[in-house]
This record gives sequence, structure tokens and C-alpha cells, in this order.
Amino acid sequence: MALAKDGNGRQSQSPRHRVCLGARVRWAHTVKIKMANVSRASLDQKLALAKRCSREATLAGAKAAAVATVASAIPTLASVRMLPWAKANINPTGQALIISTVAGMAYFIVADKKILSLARRHSFEEAPEHLKNTSFQGAGRPHPAFFRP
Repeated sequence: MALAKDGNGRQSQSPRHRVCLGARVRWAHTVKIKMANVSRASLDQKLALAKRCSREATLAGAKAAAVATVASAIPTLASVRMLPWAKANINPTGQALIISTVAGMAYFIVADKKILSLARRHSFEEAPEHLKNTSFQGAGRPHPAFFRP
């Protein structure tokens, strides 16, 4: 098998490897062209927006985790004191696991929903005007009440 040299002076053993290198070079050139159109100010603005959104999501998740901790701790601790089965089978580690699992789930669910809602709102704000009008004009006849927005 003859060894061929690629564009960087390295030896490649297969024509497939040369095709991959050619595609990678074309891709890198395309990325450079696209990145040339992006200004530093717009990147800084997007970064600031992303930081603000993540901060809002973190705060919302922390609030939900605090509420969920209290909401799950009260019945868990009460049941361990009052119910014979819970008293016999749920030790302090199990109680802590129940409470922390609920708090963790609440944090991640609320933070994820907040990030998605903020992303949806910001993508709608940046959309062109012809895409913002989402009302359906239809065939001219009124829609039944359950189809109205």
C-alpha cells in the first residue's frame, strides 16, 4: 500500500482519510467566514443574556427546592413519629434521602422549565416580524370556541 501525504505533510494510508481531511478544511473555512460576520459586541451581549438567564433559573430552582424541602420534610418527619411502619423502616438516613431527593428534583425541574421559557421568550423577541404573527386567519369562517386562542 502506497502512503500519500496530506495537506499538512503527514502521511495518510487511505483515500478515505484524505477525503475527511478535505471536508474538515472546508468546514473550518466555512466557520471562519461565518465568524467574521459576528461582532464582539453581539457576542458579549449574548453572553450577558445567557448569564442573566442562568442566574434567574438558579434562583427560581433554589426557591422551589426550599419550598419542596419544607413540603416534604413535614410529612416525612411526622410519619416517622406517628406511623409504626415508618418508625420501624425509615431510619434518619432514609428520611434525609427522601427530603433531599424531593428538593433536588424540584430544583432541576423548575430551573429547566425556567431556562426553556426564557429561551422561548428570547427567541421570539429576536424573530423576524413575519414569523411573530402566529394568528391563523383561516378561510374566513369563525372557529368554534374551543379552537380560539
